[in-house]
Amino acid sequence: MNRRIACFVLSLWCLAATGCTESPFTSRATAQDAEPTSAVSVEPTAAEPSPWAAATPTQTPTDPTPTSTSTPTSPTSPTDAARAALDALDGHTGRYALAVEDLTTGHSLSYGGALEAFVSASIIKVDILAALLLQTQDRGGRLTEEQRRLATAMICESDNDAAHELWIAIGRRQGLDLANVRLGLSAAHAGQSVAWGLTRTTTRDEMALLKAVFTEHSPLSERSRTYMHSLMSAVRADQAWGIGAASSPGTGSSLKNGWLPLDAALPWVVNSEGLIEYGGHSLLIVVLTDNQSTREAGIALIEHSAATVVHTLVAAASA
Repeated sequence: MNRRIACFVLSLWCLAATGCTESPFTSRATAQDAEPTSAVSVEPTAAEPSPWAAATPTQTPTDPTPTSTSTPTSPTSPTDAARAALDALDGHTGRYALAVEDLTTGHSLSYGGALEAFVSASIIKVDILAALLLQTQDRGGRLTEEQRRLATAMICESDNDAAHELWIAIGRRQGLDLANVRLGLSAAHAGQSVAWGLTRTTTRDEMALLKAVFTEHSPLSERSRTYMHSLMSAVRADQAWGIGAASSPGTGSSLKNGWLPLDAALPWVVNSEGLIEYGGHSLLIVVLTDNQSTREAGIALIEHSAATVVHTLVAAASA
């Protein structure tokens, strides 16, 4: 017993001498397993998603949606642009058709029906003169002074008496039909027994005639073409309306117009054709109309449609 007391006292003395605070009766396992009491920064652990929770769609980055409206697609060619511009025209009555060819770019357009037939009226005088010149070339000669006088009156003044004299000189219908075969006009002209002013034509045939008059691809000689060009450039001022409205100011035009009152059913036929210059381009153009209430209404339609198609065609080609 005394020995146990002595051992206990000795243990207390050792603890006091070494400064040890741990009690010999404390479990070491308990001391090692305890959570530390100092503050420790711990990364939060994300909770495992519940299998019953609704899935959140994954957001895929996309380009910002533009707020402005898209611009309509422009026509794909100058001829498409010109056709669309003609489609937008309104405010006119009656029927019309036109054909245009830009000799500078090669762009061409037919509108309103290339094979739609119209009464020629006085634009047939260009055809009569072309036939006269072809026949003169075939003989290896030149126009007489009287023929030149009649030709000037027929084209520059639109004199009907002069036209009738030259109509007889070329052999009337038969002579004109033979010439038209060589000039590239179709058989639509053949077989008509009406007076020369009532013959019927199309924009396709008139465009073929204009090419024979104003381009090198023609049975007409350079001398003949130059002569026709000079007369069509000297039409008197009060008859210089029509397709010339589409030309650039100061450039002038080489043209021939036709107008004819028919009857109550088809009041006025008004036509215009020739060569114009616009924006540095040379263009052949023909506009045929009928069923116009007045001559002035026909002129307005020709000038409006000609200016629209020419200006649009050239602008679109230059864009």
